[in-house]
Amino acid sequence: MNNFVDSYLEKLTTALSKVSRDEIAKIVERLDKAEKEQGTIYIIGNGGSAATASHMANDLSAGLRLREIRNFKVVSLADNSATCTAIANDVGFENIFYVQLKPVLKPRDVVIAISCSGNSPNIMKAVNFAKAEQVTVIGLTGFDGGELKAASDINYHVESDRGDYGIVEDAHMTLDHILYSYYVSLKPETKTNYTMV
Repeated sequence: MNNFVDSYLEKLTTALSKVSRDEIAKIVERLDKAEKEQGTIYIIGNGGSAATASHMANDLSAGLRLREIRNFKVVSLADNSATCTAIANDVGFENIFYVQLKPVLKPRDVVIAISCSGNSPNIMKAVNFAKAEQVTVIGLTGFDGGELKAASDINYHVESDRGDYGIVEDAHMTLDHILYSYYVSLKPETKTNYTMV
């Protein structure tokens, strides 16, 4: 067991060491621009990546807002199971994000698309629509990056063996915590009392 744990942690450490610091800086710059322009940050993902999308939406919205650090408008489109299953049942699973984005997306908005393979049809349909609407796409990818890596305006790519979902998803969550921790670091005197009046 110890050998497996050592091997896993070594692979994760190697993957994280290779992620582009420049792309992370670009993500921060684009998120700041979205806040300034009152744009909305939409996050999409399937399965484990849907959980990452939800976690990221929490950290970047309520997590920062309660501490009076940032006022990002963030929506995870995988969070409403009624909406997602209704769309999937009525017009197909490939449309669950596209249908939600179609009536609301504006050029000042951002779409963060999370996909280990980069080839999920519902992710790519939403991404292609976003690009047609001149919306910035931030892709979080793994393996060889797939279609999403090529389509992204900004790409946080986790170099990994195909099928190494755990490594890629861990590294995607690390990006979330880098972003959150970076913003918190800008305001060291952060409020810790959340009593609302």
